[in-house]
Amino acid sequence: MKVLVIGGGGREHALCWSFARSPLCSKLFCAPGNPGIEALATCLPIKIEETDKIIAACAAHEIDFVMIGPEAPLSWGLADALQEAGLICFGPSKAAAQLESSKGFMKDLCKDYNIPTASYARFWDAQKAKDYVKTQKTPIVIKADGLAAGKGVTIAQTQEEAFKAIDEAMVEGAFGSAGKAIVVEEFLVGEEASFFALADGEGAMFFTSAQDHKAVYDGDKGPNTGGMGAYAPAPNIDDAMRARVMKDIIFPTIEGMKAKGMPFSGMLYAGLMITKDGPKLIEYNVRFGDPETQVMIPLLKSDLLTALYATAKGLLSTIELHWHDQSALCVVMAAKGYPELYEKGSVIRGLDGVNGDKDGVVFHAGTSRNDKGEVIAVGGRVLGVTGWGKDIFAAKEKAYALAAKIDWPEGFCRSDIGWRAIERLNASASLSSSGSREAAEPGI
Repeated sequence: MKVLVIGGGGREHALCWSFARSPLCSKLFCAPGNPGIEALATCLPIKIEETDKIIAACAAHEIDFVMIGPEAPLSWGLADALQEAGLICFGPSKAAAQLESSKGFMKDLCKDYNIPTASYARFWDAQKAKDYVKTQKTPIVIKADGLAAGKGVTIAQTQEEAFKAIDEAMVEGAFGSAGKAIVVEEFLVGEEASFFALADGEGAMFFTSAQDHKAVYDGDKGPNTGGMGAYAPAPNIDDAMRARVMKDIIFPTIEGMKAKGMPFSGMLYAGLMITKDGPKLIEYNVRFGDPETQVMIPLLKSDLLTALYATAKGLLSTIELHWHDQSALCVVMAAKGYPELYEKGSVIRGLDGVNGDKDGVVFHAGTSRNDKGEVIAVGGRVLGVTGWGKDIFAAKEKAYALAAKIDWPEGFCRSDIGWRAIERLNASASLSSSGSREAAEPGI
């Protein structure tokens, strides 16, 4: 069938990379795409907000299936418009996309259906929000209610920091309309994980897990970003934890959305905190993650396109997913200055030939071409350099070896992606070694 992918980032490059290998795909298109995607698909010069042009392109190219990558067009109702035009697409309706486009909506759903999450309150008035903060302990979390490209969250260590975050969102308009309302919530202590499940409106199926690094600098220091790297699978999501998350969080969400008359179909991406009391929901995203997609897809044995098409058709129960017993790790190369002000237009060299390797690939995120046809940086997060192997050590070695081949002085990346998983493995190995010595030398 003929497939159209909507978007032009690293997530969409990864999706196209997978779809291009699918026996189900006869022709692949992407709107708008990027220089990495153009090697795999026909890129159409259509912006993600140009709904009418997208629908016209589907008719002109006889598209059979549309994959919507980013969250913004889902929140605008692109899936609704495509379905009204008679097209099959992967992604939730505008109403169901509120799970991501409104943090307050998501929190209220949790309250209504007993889904474990942090305690919270919603506010439309800055002073009332500050009065509430005065009654709470710090640290405390301030979140813009709407979509803010991963940057609308502040973990305030003091009341003064919380007040500043409230003013930035509600008074100064730092996040535009997304910050007109805010959620103030309890700070959760634990280890984060990204948990992905396919849903077709009636049921849900675990996809896989990952962990990302949101902070811009090594050691998880500095401001949050859209993600500076990721690895999969998440070591803190074992079989028991997976079953618990599905039972306590995912299934109640699917049932709750159905009861509200807005059944959820698409990728349900739960940002979790694994606390001493068990998993708690931090937030929902209603699409594939970025950069998590770049590490999940290389590990999938099954055909992704077949699985997503079946999900969109309401046939989730007919599919099975099989995975490679490996790890994958992605290092994001970003423009210097990101996530604050950064320059655009710098030339990236050394990309020729880097994608010929069987256990690594470079996904384009914020790239374009200049008048000379050279690949240039036009975004904050520019490349996702992904490697995979038998374990996290092998995956990390491959990813950083690929990154070292790229000649881009105006870019930077973290050097410690995967540190949590590596520390966990090292600690496990140390315990195992200690246990072996104790067994061999009783009494010591």
